[in-house]
Amino acid sequence: MNWEAVKSIYFFEMARFFRTLMQSFISPVISTSLYFVVFGAAIGSRIEEVEGVSYGAFIVPGLIMLSVITQAISNASFGIYFPKFIGTIYELLSAPINFLEIVMGYVGAAATKAMFIGLVILGTAALFVDLSIQHPFAMLAFMVLTCLSFSLLGFIIGIWAGNFEQLQLVPLLIVTPLVFLGGSFYSISMLPHAWQTVALFNPVVYLISGFRWAFFGSADVPIGLSLLAIGLFTGLCLGAIWWIFRTGWKIRN
Repeated sequence: MNWEAVKSIYFFEMARFFRTLMQSFISPVISTSLYFVVFGAAIGSRIEEVEGVSYGAFIVPGLIMLSVITQAISNASFGIYFPKFIGTIYELLSAPINFLEIVMGYVGAAATKAMFIGLVILGTAALFVDLSIQHPFAMLAFMVLTCLSFSLLGFIIGIWAGNFEQLQLVPLLIVTPLVFLGGSFYSISMLPHAWQTVALFNPVVYLISGFRWAFFGSADVPIGLSLLAIGLFTGLCLGAIWWIFRTGWKIRN
């Protein structure tokens, strides 16, 4: 394992993040505050509790998951697409490093950025509501796994994209709707029975449910299913990336 190559890619990507640190810090603080004003105050005044938890606190895990997922995809997809766009990816492909080291550098940096945003949102949320975390280590573990898995997905999107518009196509048209429909701001137990069954086909439900369990000790689906879902998703992404580098799809022509 060429750790120097991994560190070089990682710190190069992180340097780009630190150049815009204030924007990266202020943006999630403002957006989180707006969510609490709209959902926490306006809707929260009509819905006092969900599963024994105040509505303001109940939406915190969903807010964090929404931002973490979108940030992980965005950072990873842009990180690998830009070298492909300007042609410097051929320097990586011709260097004495394997695909695993390239993925570790780019995905590790994207996951770190998303993790930072998640923690910023968590700290901001604590200013608005009384928040207690029943399983803090499980919460961190779920956040790390989510950051890594969706950074892998973003890496795949960055390789697939043929232009800058396509970078936003999957996150905006597929991922964001799945997150909103995955119980970010409500419990799927509040839905009619038929729609509860439909919701269980949404993979994001299992991520948000497991993450919410780490906060409040209750979940819409068993915690084991949540872990299995994120494990399968991560495995599929790794398999897809291995196939991409093995065949050279979208990166050698």
